[in-house]
Amino acid sequence: MTDTNITADMRTVLGREFARTVSFPIEASDIRRWAIAVYYPQPPPARYWDRSAQPGPLVAPQEFNPFAWMSSEGPAPAGDHDPDRHFRTLGVTGPGLKFQVNGGVRATYGVPMREGDVITSSSCIAELTERTGRLGLMLFTTIETVLTNQDHAEVRRQRMTIIRY
Repeated sequence: MTDTNITADMRTVLGREFARTVSFPIEASDIRRWAIAVYYPQPPPARYWDRSAQPGPLVAPQEFNPFAWMSSEGPAPAGDHDPDRHFRTLGVTGPGLKFQVNGGVRATYGVPMREGDVITSSSCIAELTERTGRLGLMLFTTIETVLTNQDHAEVRRQRMTIIRY
């Protein structure tokens, strides 16, 4: 049998939600501040700050994070940097690997976030793969996070890969 970091228990949690967060309603000032920061030192496009640029509520930039300041549950707890926390939250033992690096993030976008939207974020472990590298056997954990608005329309889907060894 080949060595592996992936246990049968770890495979049972694939696709199961381990985190759900709900935002406060998005305010026009949140969109404006985000756009100013993202486009600095250039001015942001008018659609992100000027109501006369388009009818209806202000639209947020695609990369807008409605959880940047706080979620409706209150401030985020102090950082839990335990690499096994996602597995532990789901009731299984992780591989106990000590080191991790960001392997990249990919995002696809749906309907735009708008002023007044309430966004729900749901995260799960989507994929577990392994590969041997210079440092030995590495575990690639893909976390998928889906953001939806109050109408259950998808606004963003992102997949982050964590490389552990």
